[in-house]
Amino acid sequence: MARVNGLIKIEGTVEDLTFYKKEGVSYVRRKGGVSKERINSDSNFVRTRENNNEFGHSGTSGKILRRALGSMALKAKDSKLSSRLLAVMSQIKNMDTVSARGERKVSIGLSTPEGKQALRGFNFNAKSTLSGVLMAPYTLDTTTGTITIPNLLTAEQILFPQGATHVSFQSSVLMLDFETENSEMFYSPSINLPLNMTASSVLLSPSQMPTGSGQQFFMLMISFYQQVNGVQYSLKNEEYNVLCILDVI
Repeated sequence: MARVNGLIKIEGTVEDLTFYKKEGVSYVRRKGGVSKERINSDSNFVRTRENNNEFGHSGTSGKILRRALGSMALKAKDSKLSSRLLAVMSQIKNMDTVSARGERKVSIGLSTPEGKQALRGFNFNAKSTLSGVLMAPYTLDTTTGTITIPNLLTAEQILFPQGATHVSFQSSVLMLDFETENSEMFYSPSINLPLNMTASSVLLSPSQMPTGSGQQFFMLMISFYQQVNGVQYSLKNEEYNVLCILDVI
């Protein structure tokens, strides 16, 4: 692998050279390696095929979770969310101790205590995490899905970005079956508060609890806004928003 220092930066393949860009730097490498046909058929690559199958399954599982969360995942994410979810799903897949190598599943791994623990506290926006934003105690009732933040001083117990004037809280409970991809999610009403020193108790309860098979995910979202002439606008394209998995059962 070599860097490309010329004035003209290209991407793609020219004869046996592949040009590509990584983190803003242009590189070139020679094409080579084992053909896809050989990997798919040669007995010497059975381990490779098993690893590829589980890698693809872990990636798909991350997509299933993001899709089930819908707009919540879209409003609070970072540029490396897909790769971070892939890493966590791969860990959870490894918790499947009953399936054959190459066929281990996230759904089985997630049924274990260790698998659930791997997703607890997962932040969809690594640049804005729950522990780095909310400096107040909260409780979660997994029976009702209710999240309580008592006597919150928003200006003192919320680490808010410059320019923000208001903060909003919303919770949700998701029931997701990774095998069937069936999902059901219910939200709490959003609570919007000014960033000041007036104590406010935040009570977030979903409209109802989801049913069905799979695992329950308890989510908390924190969003920031700037009020101008009585209208609130999302702050800097929602890049400061928080979305965290509080618990999985």
